[in-house]
Amino acid sequence: MRVVAVVLAAGAGRRIGGPKALLPAGGGATFLARVARDLHRPGVAAVLAVVGHGAREVQEAGGLPPGVELVVNPRPDDGMLGSVIAGLDAAAARGADAVLLHPVDHPFVAPATVDAVLAALRRGAFIAVPAYGGRRGHPGGFARAAWSALRQAPPDRGARAALAAHPEWLVHVPGDEGCVAGIDTPADYESRLGPLRRPWYHR
Repeated sequence: MRVVAVVLAAGAGRRIGGPKALLPAGGGATFLARVARDLHRPGVAAVLAVVGHGAREVQEAGGLPPGVELVVNPRPDDGMLGSVIAGLDAAAARGADAVLLHPVDHPFVAPATVDAVLAALRRGAFIAVPAYGGRRGHPGGFARAAWSALRQAPPDRGARAALAAHPEWLVHVPGDEGCVAGIDTPADYESRLGPLRRPWYHR
């Protein structure tokens, strides 16, 4: 099975002051670099990053590991589903049988969680999602058979609509706390990583 990981990193990050892809993740890495690194597990053939707002800055300052390819979503304000579809198109062009979809604002996922999702896909799951504390997390694994449901989802619900429409496809796997720990606001950031030094994003 050829699996391509897709990092969803096209948002403007308005609540936090700039693209979350460029947020410092510690150790000199950005959120985007850390997520891309953590998704590059055995069994992942390629890692793509879908960018939009601040695409040039993300390309120049994102610190991406070698081999990570950028895909530009030309309409990032239309919502995350547009980035999902852009990622599916790029993954299909690279011969993917399945994708891992992971938003860049969840940079703390453990390698074991990614491996559990990959294992479920290899066992034949159409959709595999990690869970922790009764909550679904990331990354979500989607076999090619489930891609049409993603493409047909309402823009305001995105992947959640595909999960709701096809519960028989869904396999939950054990996740870690990081798979549900999203960073949306300065308070979220500071609770996990300490003070957010400003300015961190130069337009």
